[in-house]
Amino acid sequence: MNTNFDFKKPIDAVQALMAMQVDVISKTIELQKQSGEQLMAFFKAEAEKAKNLKTPEEVVKFNVDANTALFSLMKAQGEAFTALATGASSAAMAQFQTLGK
Repeated sequence: MNTNFDFKKPIDAVQALMAMQVDVISKTIELQKQSGEQLMAFFKAEAEKAKNLKTPEEVVKFNVDANTALFSLMKAQGEAFTALATGASSAAMAQFQTLGK
C-alpha cells in the first residue's frame, strides 16, 4: 500500500482557521470596546437628565424611558455580537468543508 498524503491542504486549512480566529478575536475586542463606550455615554447622558427631575411623576417616566432605552441599546449590542459569531461560525464551517474535498 503506497499512499501519498498531501499535508499541504490540512496545514493551509489550519493556518486559515488560525487567521480567522485572530480576526474574530480582534473584532470581538473592538465590539466590547464600542459597547463599553456606548454604555458610558448612555449613563452619562441619563445622569445629566436625572439632575433636572422635579416631581415623582417625572422620576417614574424618566425611569421607564431610561430602562427602555437601555434595553434597546443592550439588544442592539447583543445582535452585533450574535452577527459576528454567526459569521465566524459560517466561515469556519466553510473552511472545514474544504478539508473534505
